[in-house]
Amino acid sequence: MSLKTRAILVVFIGLIMGVSLSVGGGLASAPVAVNDDDLTLEQARLFLEVMERVKADDVAPIGDAELMESAIRGMVRDLDAQSQYLDAEEYRDIRVSTTGSYTGIGVEVAEVEGRIHVVTPILGSPAARSGVRSGDVIVAVDDVVVDPERLQDTIGRMRGRPGSRISVTVEREGEHIIHSMRRETVRVASVYSELLAPAYGYVRVGQFNESTAREVSRAIDDLAEENEGLLTGLVLDLRNNPGGVLDSAVDVSDLFLDAGVIVSADGRSAESRFTRSAHHGDILDGSGMVVLVNEGSASASEIVAGALQDHGRALVLGTNTFGKGLVQTVMPLSKGRAIKLTTSHYYTPSGDSIHGTGITPDIYVTGTDGHPSLSLSGLIDREADAQLVEALQRLESPGVMHSLAE
Repeated sequence: MSLKTRAILVVFIGLIMGVSLSVGGGLASAPVAVNDDDLTLEQARLFLEVMERVKADDVAPIGDAELMESAIRGMVRDLDAQSQYLDAEEYRDIRVSTTGSYTGIGVEVAEVEGRIHVVTPILGSPAARSGVRSGDVIVAVDDVVVDPERLQDTIGRMRGRPGSRISVTVEREGEHIIHSMRRETVRVASVYSELLAPAYGYVRVGQFNESTAREVSRAIDDLAEENEGLLTGLVLDLRNNPGGVLDSAVDVSDLFLDAGVIVSADGRSAESRFTRSAHHGDILDGSGMVVLVNEGSASASEIVAGALQDHGRALVLGTNTFGKGLVQTVMPLSKGRAIKLTTSHYYTPSGDSIHGTGITPDIYVTGTDGHPSLSLSGLIDREADAQLVEALQRLESPGVMHSLAE
């Protein structure tokens, strides 16, 4: 065993002794029962044995630091598909994305039943322009087959220098389709709005980040000013919205509610158990609302749809949502690193968990073939978008709010 490896073993033994001291209250205390899941000296030796074998016999030379980081990544990754160890660069990327932009192709993905599925392409992104769709399965990046057990590696390979070329192969209805594109700075904090008809507004939310609630509020104010009076109805479009910051979803929901629970969460730690409630003040003053959702609506967008649906504040129209009812928390570490852990299950105001099942719309309307363009430059198709047409008709019909009880 090399001197460096022996030093690492000493560190492991020190960690074990530290755990023993902290749990047992000191070496002189009564013996502490150790269950099968506790770290033992034998497990530490096994780790070092594997490390030595890899260093000695793997076809590619690899250093101690790289091996240790790989071990950490594997430990966190094996918890679930969303948990992740973040080095300093990856942590910077996450912080940037929550504020509105990152470099890549603009696609949200998730591991589903052993395959990497596209949750949704970000509006106006290279992926969206290339024709990548929600529900596509990513099978290769730059002709290298993806490993569903290494979701974050796949995400990392799709990131890169702005302007660099990338090819992404997706499977759709049994056919493989190759999308070639260039990476670019993807703007993910976006709200688009316009008047659909006199007194009826449309607000499209592409993703939830730190500024989304302010943007939605400003958009509704602008629509009211353009209309020269309060809106009679609003279509809130959350289709293909992959989610984002939970507090942002709470703040957007709060814009339209006067009182009541918006979302609750349950986890092991005190910090992961919480309830978020609405404050008095409905920005629409009770005007009718329809929320559009589809299979690309996930996570934070499901929180908004579920809260407005459960409180009878809005009619939810479209198709079943994605079904991601887990809360991830990013926990900073030393030297600019972090881990992202799944810390809670969240529940709608009615107490339902939508994880794996999604939200069922009040009115089921299938989407338009070809997935209508919802780019941030506007140009929504008021005639070919069947879900939007139905939403406007519902708003214009007398007693739309009564239809929530159907």
